[in-house]
Amino acid sequence: MTTTFRGLATIRYHAEDLAAAKAWYTELLGVEAYFDTPHYIEFRLGDHSQELGVSRTPSASAGVVAYWHVDDVEAVWERLLSLGARSHEAPRDHGHGFVAGAAVDPFGNLLGVVYNPHFVEAAEVTGAPGGAAPGVTRAPAGG
Repeated sequence: MTTTFRGLATIRYHAEDLAAAKAWYTELLGVEAYFDTPHYIEFRLGDHSQELGVSRTPSASAGVVAYWHVDDVEAVWERLLSLGARSHEAPRDHGHGFVAGAAVDPFGNLLGVVYNPHFVEAAEVTGAPGGAAPGVTRAPAGG
């Protein structure tokens, strides 16, 4: 049996002011958009070059939160808030090493951040750059 869903490819957010969204996400992510049109921009990020897109086409509001793995939830959370995002669900320890929170970006999109030990394990197995980075702050122990 083959798996139809093979992994996260693109997360698309919405912003009427695409120029403002481009500036905000460039600042947050620390990378320039690699795809840039008048109606859609896209960034590649992370160990597997996942794509974060922003479109001027309205998105349906379904309450779905896409969680991006980060090595230090608290540091990224503080950065989100310092750049004008607001808390939707403050980060908390969900047990077994999972720490997650969700913010609302300045354009009304939910943006989740998570420390996921399974993500780290998979990165270590595949040899992805973030798999076993020395000196990286991991989730709190004992979760």
